[in-house]
Amino acid sequence: MTRYQIIQQTLSTRPYRWLVTGVAGFIGSNLLEALLKLNQKVVGLDNFSTGYQHNLDQVKAAVSPTIWANFTFHHGDIRSLQDCQKACENIDFVLHHAALGSVPRSIEDPIQTNESNISGFINMLVAARDANVKRFVYAASSSTYGDHPDLPKIESVIGRPLSPYAVTKYVNELYADVFARCYGIQSIGLRYFNIFGPRQDPNGAYAAVIPQWIAALIQNKTLKINGDGETSRDFCFVENVIQANLLSALAEESAAINQVYNIALNERTSLNELYSMMRKLLINKFPHLQNHQPIYVDFRQGDVRHSQADISKAMNLLGYAPTHRIDKGLEEAMDWYIENLS
Repeated sequence: MTRYQIIQQTLSTRPYRWLVTGVAGFIGSNLLEALLKLNQKVVGLDNFSTGYQHNLDQVKAAVSPTIWANFTFHHGDIRSLQDCQKACENIDFVLHHAALGSVPRSIEDPIQTNESNISGFINMLVAARDANVKRFVYAASSSTYGDHPDLPKIESVIGRPLSPYAVTKYVNELYADVFARCYGIQSIGLRYFNIFGPRQDPNGAYAAVIPQWIAALIQNKTLKINGDGETSRDFCFVENVIQANLLSALAEESAAINQVYNIALNERTSLNELYSMMRKLLINKFPHLQNHQPIYVDFRQGDVRHSQADISKAMNLLGYAPTHRIDKGLEEAMDWYIENLS
């Protein structure tokens, strides 16, 4: 059995109390569903600035009423210390995923990004410290690597940030490290690389590329590729993220704690390759795609050209073993995309 399978087996008979911030968002709602299906008790915190009630409704529909009764929702904001403290009461593990994502958003509004991602983060750290939580697992970001050119990315080697968003996520890592030294808080940061899967928002100016493109393909709308399409990313299905969070929360070896880890596949997929994969998966149901072609536009400010993660640290210290490559992830999520984005 893998380390993850052992943890799943253990959790199914040992309920803990978990706090998931950003619970109505893409990753947060997937974490909620996974935890509830493992018979865990979950508290959720969200202000619906980027999350949605319909994400919570979909989780509710996916579990029994008895299991859903193990979920308690707090409508609150991480920028309020009081909201954070209330949510952290009697919590064993915090999975902190509330933030304002998006590089372009942060360039347009650095102040709001800073308030949510730095002030909100330290509020959560203080609340977790005061509540004596067992472990604080938080969403870090591959944007921390900035302009460092080497591939694959190794946790200990970073460059200069290329956006206000990247600054905020690096500051999160610094604060987590300082809180470990000063207060003994056990934390683990997960540097996500281009996560995708069900319940990822396809709408708005800051939508992620995969749901945005699938919606465009299904609806036969214009699909824009930034640059020449050879920009590449290490796309990672959300099931791998769920695994990483649970492994981090329950890691027992001291060497694994108070660390940051890359969470991805150690693979590169270009935007042109991604477009072809999606089109191939959809073309039988949507014959209009026979004639569909993307439009190439300018490179996006603040974007890095290539991204690929070395995941050996997470594999060695956490037992991380990704179960979904990009093709399997797209296949598994495609029914959800078709049902919700058509």
